[in-house]
Formats: sequence, structure tokens, C-alpha cells
Amino acid sequence: MSTGLTFEVVPYALPFREPYVTARGTLTRREMVLLRIRDDEGREGLGEAVPLSLRGGVGIADVVRELEEAGTSPSFADAIAIRSANEGEVPREVADGLSMPALCALTTALIDLREKRDGDTAWHAPVKCNATLVGGEPEAVAAEASRWAEDGFETFKLKVGTGDDVAQVRAVREAVGEAARIRLDANAAWSLEEAAEILAAVEPLGIELVEQPVATIAEASELAKRTKIWLAGDESIVTLEDAEEAIRADSFSVTGVKLSKVGGFELGREVAGRMRSYVASALDGPVGIAISRRLAEWLDSPRFAEERLAHGLATQRLFAETIAATECKLEGDLLHEAPGPGLGVTIDEDSLEHHRL
Repeated sequence: MSTGLTFEVVPYALPFREPYVTARGTLTRREMVLLRIRDDEGREGLGEAVPLSLRGGVGIADVVRELEEAGTSPSFADAIAIRSANEGEVPREVADGLSMPALCALTTALIDLREKRDGDTAWHAPVKCNATLVGGEPEAVAAEASRWAEDGFETFKLKVGTGDDVAQVRAVREAVGEAARIRLDANAAWSLEEAAEILAAVEPLGIELVEQPVATIAEASELAKRTKIWLAGDESIVTLEDAEEAIRADSFSVTGVKLSKVGGFELGREVAGRMRSYVASALDGPVGIAISRRLAEWLDSPRFAEERLAHGLATQRLFAETIAATECKLEGDLLHEAPGPGLGVTIDEDSLEHHRL
């Protein structure tokens, strides 16, 4: 059965300006998958998957295969035929066979396609972003923090677990001043005892939160008894059930939400609606940033006005190149929507071809 839709799945990679160093490893480029869904009237919906291979997740070849199979799935065809075209929903039979990055790409593309057909005027407010600093020698990290500060950033996220963490935090605090907010991201590199010791040392320096300091919700529950610094989930909180467990355990006070990690916009909103949250990039390309900005704007709405936190969506600054002709624009630390219908992202075809894998 024909859906009137065609799928194109394009794996590609973007190089970083500088190596991206974390406690989980070092990347010189980010491999991603662009999904293009076209209807029989020539409209195109864009989606994007970011395989989280450093976290032990699926690789890019698996994501490509999953999306190609989804495009030819009888279940998907039946669902689209029954609904008026493209409700932004993925039938359960298809969704159950997809990894979270692939599900994110598919749901994003359907949202983009639906809005290009029907229109959507709800997404206009810019969102405030944090600076993202890769691990390194304290002096180098502090110098990079100063460059972000000069461009208007007020919240700084440091990748820790790669060296002298306390010295790095101290150097950045001296560089950005007392008013700036500093958050840490350990990527679960610390043991419980290491985390307690390091957080005790940096607490006087003024830390907004520390993301995934330890590996499990149970360890975070114990660590929360030993520090006044907010603990933020990342790897430990993927589903709504994970969020509920974290709340019951009095472990993480807040969580970062990465759409490629949780499976897309709607699943991300489930988690973000349950726990105090900020939206973070999985080092996404332009399409992933555009849909993530939507969730960040939703979190910045009046219903969450007292809980606003800077979002980790300024990571396009980390890349040396882009595949986009139009994309979300950073002005200072504010991320604005991309112009145009749907998500507003358009593709630079020559650049995509150059970066295709």
C-alpha cells in the first residue's frame, strides 16, 4: 500500500572546531542521520537522529537500517492511509522496532511535514542557552569560557571527569566572575566517594548543578544526602518511568532532556512535564536543534516560569561546518527559531553531499 510518502535516509558527519573531550571519550566529528520524508505534493519533512554510541547505544548503521525499514513498513503505510496525512504519530508496531534516535528522527520529520501542510504559528520566543565547554587544562577551559562570556553567555557547563576537576572549576569561576552560573557534567565518570569529595571541594565556588555525577539513580540518592548541589540526571533518565523512579528515590532534582535519547518531542515533553528540566543537545545537527528548541520554549512558557534554566542548545558553535542553508540562529545566548514554515530548516545540498558518509 502506498502512503504517498517517500523516505530518504542520509548518514552524514560534521567536524568539530576542536576535539570534543568528555569523560566518555573524545570526538573529532559527530555522525548523524538526516531523514527526509516527501509527500506527493512535494512538501518535505526533515528529521534527524544522533546515535549515542559513546553511551553504548545503537550505531549509525543500525539507525539507517531502522529508518529505511520504517519507510517500507506495511504498518506505517496502513497508519498513514487511515489518518489524514501525517499526524506526527508513529504506529506502535513501527515505534516498538525503533531505537530512540530513529524514533526521534521519524517523529520530527512528521511534525515538520504536518506543519508545512497545515501551518503552526506557536513557536516564536527565543530560549536562553548555556555555554558548553569541553574538558581540558584549566587555563584553556577558562580562556574558552571567557570567549563565550564576551558573547553574552551567563551559564557555563563544564565537562569534568577528565583531569583536575577542582582546578578547572576554580579557573572558570575566576574567569567568568561571581554572578555567572556554573554547571558540571561528569557523564557518570565518578564513583560515589569521588563525587562526594569533589562536590564538597567545589561547593564553595558556587555550582548550579552537576549532571550525571554517578551512574545510577540509587547512587544519586545517596549522593544527594551528602551535597547541597543539585544533581541532574542524563544517562539515568530516559523514560517517564525513570523520572518517576528518580523522584521516589529523592535522587536527581532536575534532568537534562535530549530528544535523540528519549525518542522525540512528545516523549521528551512527558519527561520534562514530570521533573524540573532543561533541554540539552546530543550534539545535534540543525534539525535536531530546531525541534529541541521547541521543547525548550515549551518549558519556558508561563506554566514553568519559576523553574527556568538555561538550555544546552548552543552547541552549533562547536561545529566547524553545517549542512543547513537556514537554521536556528544564536544571538548572544538566545537561540531563535529558524525562519520559514515548519521547523524552518532548509538544507544546503552541496554541503550535505560533501558531508555524506
